[in-house]
Amino acid sequence: MVLGCVAAAPSQPAVHPGIDVLLTDSLHLITGRRVGLLTNQTGVDAGGVSDLTRLLGAGIQVTAIFSPEHGYRGALDQEVVEHGVDSASNIRIWSLYGDVRAPTSDMLLDIDILLVDLHDIGARPYTFISTALLTMQSAQAQRIPVIILDRPDPLGGVHVQGPVLDRAESSFVGMLPVPIRHGMTLGELAHLGNEVLGIQADLTVVPASGWQRDQWFDQTGLPWVRPSPNLPDLESATHYPGLVVFEGTNLSVGRGTPIAFQVVGAPWLDPAAVRAWLGQVPGVAVADTVFTPVAPADGKYAHERLPAIKVHVTDRGTYDPTLLAARLLAAIRDAHPDRLAFNARTFDRLAGSDRWRLDVLAGRSGEETWRSWQLGVAEFTQVREAYLLYR
Repeated sequence: MVLGCVAAAPSQPAVHPGIDVLLTDSLHLITGRRVGLLTNQTGVDAGGVSDLTRLLGAGIQVTAIFSPEHGYRGALDQEVVEHGVDSASNIRIWSLYGDVRAPTSDMLLDIDILLVDLHDIGARPYTFISTALLTMQSAQAQRIPVIILDRPDPLGGVHVQGPVLDRAESSFVGMLPVPIRHGMTLGELAHLGNEVLGIQADLTVVPASGWQRDQWFDQTGLPWVRPSPNLPDLESATHYPGLVVFEGTNLSVGRGTPIAFQVVGAPWLDPAAVRAWLGQVPGVAVADTVFTPVAPADGKYAHERLPAIKVHVTDRGTYDPTLLAARLLAAIRDAHPDRLAFNARTFDRLAGSDRWRLDVLAGRSGEETWRSWQLGVAEFTQVREAYLLYR
């Protein structure tokens, strides 16, 4: 089910997230019910006020909070996040990025309905949609309805890019057969997953009002809240769907710096040689730089000064970060044939199959690899039409 949207007042931001819509015209859905809230620091209204504050202020009984990767405050970059208590409200926080990845039946005992409000980043490997889908599965088992409070895709909802996930590679960093850049909101993905994965949850999506698919986040008037420690701004988020696969290589993507996912570096990298092999890529400028990771969560090259490639978007309408990544991997291989190495399990899960890695190892060009994805992208673009909530 999808609810209607209210019109935004002229003096307010043009776009309002689902929490605003819920409290403005759909409060009856949760009034008098015990509410569980899956969210983090990105769950805020158009003015930057947290969902929890808004819900409690409206007299809603919130009985439990659930948090995804990086925790309720979004500041933890570690493999396990412990349970806790919100100090302001004294409400229990159940971590879904620790001993369990989905709410247990005991965690759901005092809950009549679940609200989900997470700022997805528009890329398949980002784990918030996995947490939402696993929560929907748990809720369905306990006959608890789920309401997604939707938000815009920060990268816009037009472009669809990159390889489609092979279902054999389904994991926590990719549960759905979608391209790396899917061009969908969390609510749209939840509808797709509810059907494709056979979850059959009692699902309602409260859409963001005023958002159009061609709008990027900086065109919405909404406050940017860092969704995780290594996505400081929209520039990093724009490159993420491509450069994320370098997490499965022996190169650093700048974790532990203020420019994560805007750089790729290693002690042995010759940036000038790589740029010579790379050539020009539409919509992006490429330059040499150096950076030093400080306490990087991936453990790569801590406190080493790394020669690197830095990228900057010049035309996001033509930029395809997955094309950049494919060509950059091939260029690094050609410039350093004996140095590039893969963590096959990590890379294949991020890429969605082993085919991209095998293309690199076989000496294929990045352009050839990119072209091999286009049929899957076209087919998915047709499939997703049934789940789109915004035009």
